[in-house]
Amino acid sequence: MRRARISQIGLLTLLLVFTLGSADTGVRYNDLSHKMMCACGCGQVLGECNHLGCPDSEQMLHELRTDISKGQSDTAILEAFQAKYGPTILAAPMLTKFNIVAWVVPPVVLLLGIFGTFALVRKWRLRTVATPAPSAVRGFDRIRDQIRKETEI
Repeated sequence: MRRARISQIGLLTLLLVFTLGSADTGVRYNDLSHKMMCACGCGQVLGECNHLGCPDSEQMLHELRTDISKGQSDTAILEAFQAKYGPTILAAPMLTKFNIVAWVVPPVVLLLGIFGTFALVRKWRLRTVATPAPSAVRGFDRIRDQIRKETEI
């Protein structure tokens, strides 16, 4: 009686492990098929390419199932598809050092340009000479106009 109970628990445990493993495979398959675009040019995600007679989606999905069943990692699968079909096969670019730099550098350069412009304008503003206040001297405007006329300023 005790052996029967232990064998039932063991069988149930094995069944549970296989069930969870297949659910994980299904989730990975769904996740990866939505991270890639169909190569036929329809512009749809691979997992949802539904146009009739698609020459590429069935083959690509079969490759994806095969790679998952081999136990390859998600990154390895995506890199293999990218190597075979080109970088446009990915729905979103992979996070690589170059992609990080390509996303970070333009905003940094823009902010540096804005701050540089503000610094330059502030420096120019500090260098400007204040216009003297009108003097209380009699005939000041006439003398100033004569100076400007003679110096051609």
